[in-house]
Amino acid sequence: MSDDAAKPKSVRNKFDDPRTVFFAIFMALVGYTVMVSVPVLSTALVQKAGFSAEQVGRIWGADLGGLSLGAIIAAFTVAKVNRRYLVIAGVVLSIIANALCMMFTTYEQLLALRVIAGIGSGIFTAVAVVTLGGTTKPVIAYNLELLGFGFSTALELHFLPKFTMNQIYFFFIILAVICAVFVRLIPARQSTEEELVQQEKQQDDREDWHVPKILAVICLIAICFTYINIGGYYTYIELAVLEGGLDESFVGNILTWSSIFAIIGCVLAYFASRYGLFKPLFISILAMAGCVMMLNFGITPSTYVISMFGFMTLWTFVDVFQTAMLAHMDRSGSLVALVPSVQGFGQFVGPNIGASVLGAGLGYGSVFLVSGSMALVALVLYVGISIYMHRRNRIHDNPI
Repeated sequence: MSDDAAKPKSVRNKFDDPRTVFFAIFMALVGYTVMVSVPVLSTALVQKAGFSAEQVGRIWGADLGGLSLGAIIAAFTVAKVNRRYLVIAGVVLSIIANALCMMFTTYEQLLALRVIAGIGSGIFTAVAVVTLGGTTKPVIAYNLELLGFGFSTALELHFLPKFTMNQIYFFFIILAVICAVFVRLIPARQSTEEELVQQEKQQDDREDWHVPKILAVICLIAICFTYINIGGYYTYIELAVLEGGLDESFVGNILTWSSIFAIIGCVLAYFASRYGLFKPLFISILAMAGCVMMLNFGITPSTYVISMFGFMTLWTFVDVFQTAMLAHMDRSGSLVALVPSVQGFGQFVGPNIGASVLGAGLGYGSVFLVSGSMALVALVLYVGISIYMHRRNRIHDNPI
């Protein structure tokens, strides 16, 4: 018997296939299309369809609320149902809803249809996120996703304003169809026990992340507050600066170029990871809140540029550390599957809070003040997690 035959065969993780990883990234980016392009989508509804600023917050907030609901549906079924069937179901919902948006254009009709479209997107986005979490190195997979996020955001912010509303809906349909065509690249079932053991053995943990599940839940709540901030700011930033008298072409160019800073955020996060997870996360959330709240004190070309570039850099930077922290705490991935849900819910709540602030006549400055304060709530939650873990470690190191 040869030595090779005597050695136990290593367990191959089907989720590590490069084709699977890159298609899952593509599918996630398709699901997040509304999330990343909501400023130009909001402006499009105002300028091309005649809706008010308050109404567009409700409409795109409904889409992202549907994303949250769809991700919840997927999270509870992804371990029991063929994942390819889930993707197809989400794609069908998305295609039907977007097609109907071309025919039914009143405020109430669009509100309902965007919820349905969001549910469809949420289902296949959650499958994509779970697929990336099933890789042996999920943190690397998520970082690649966020790099793709930067490029896709730039393209969408540049081209979508050139489309009519029907062309935008048709664009959404084409992306959904591509997801259906290549669905076989997604593994139909979750990892086996052997694959899960192999994944945990190869994970490089600097700290003891075996913590009570409640901490992972608190992380999800913190992510939600971060995205309430993101949703409120990102939905109304373009409308706010245009009302402030800035040139429309200048505003659009800065919005497009700011997406490049999302890529810079990923690169900075890679180098900052040597300092652990907590310190970079604390600093970046505090800085993000500052970039948002500064617009409460006035919008000028310089403050807009600083705010927008800083915000986009910190969005991906914060996401890398938030997702990595949750992935360390939740090795099974059951709670990681809820990340699109809390992101979508946060971006549902954020625009609606902003719409309510505008409806009360308080202006865009107050929208940014309230949005930034939501990031500070997330910071408080992460500080609480850090304090708990440090106290626990001290008790373990110095038992009574």
